[in-house]
Amino acid sequence: GITAAFGMAIAQLNQENMQEAYDTLMASRPTAVNLKWALLKIKDVEDKLRMAKEIHEDDIKLNRKLGENGAHLLSGGVLTICNTGALVTGGHGTALGMVRSALEKGENLYVYACETRPYNQGTRLTTWECVHDKIPCTLITDSMAGYLMAQKKVNAVVAGCDRVARNGDTANKIGTYSLAVLAKHHGIPFYIGMPMSTLDLNCPSGQDIPIEERPADELFSGLEGVGVWNPAFDVTPAELITGWVSEEGVWTKDKFWV
Repeated sequence: GITAAFGMAIAQLNQENMQEAYDTLMASRPTAVNLKWALLKIKDVEDKLRMAKEIHEDDIKLNRKLGENGAHLLSGGVLTICNTGALVTGGHGTALGMVRSALEKGENLYVYACETRPYNQGTRLTTWECVHDKIPCTLITDSMAGYLMAQKKVNAVVAGCDRVARNGDTANKIGTYSLAVLAKHHGIPFYIGMPMSTLDLNCPSGQDIPIEERPADELFSGLEGVGVWNPAFDVTPAELITGWVSEEGVWTKDKFWV
């Protein structure tokens, strides 16, 4: 959302066609509803650069609130997927922001970061943030998560979200659903960092969330005749989620409109 807002501001500064800029940005990431939220907020504002900066500043504040609201839920080993930190938000982060806030309160935490195939955001981004902020961290391949849980090294799983439907079904980076199933099997709480801008009340359930599919050659460009399916996101059913942590507090299933 922040990036889209600044995209609109740059288009205005460059005296580009604003409707074309809006349409291009709106179509760029169909799963992430936060992008639509930011574009609708900035579309009719005269000074778009000022609004983009405001959206950025507000995001840092809400990330802080979200982190504080969820800090008490975390202790010991925390498993996460993709990147949900300062690099993909205004600052502090959502799921990783919960970790930062817990550490600030003196909690003894240890992060296990899934590499997050096929783009390795966990490898390239989350581990970098952890090293930068001196957060204890171990990188694992995505396929190691179940065995890690079986070894009783994970006390909680935390993930971000790109869109939460009205019934609580949650779209996030591909692989999140698998972690939720594994966490359920092992009796481990599974939390979503949910900024309110990602809650889509116009979307009844996860079946109504559009899932972006990436080009096949981004995943595999080898043997001719091999089909490739490359969805960028999956949907975790609400019944697998312990709680949704927002800037307004911790939501449980009873707060959603089923």
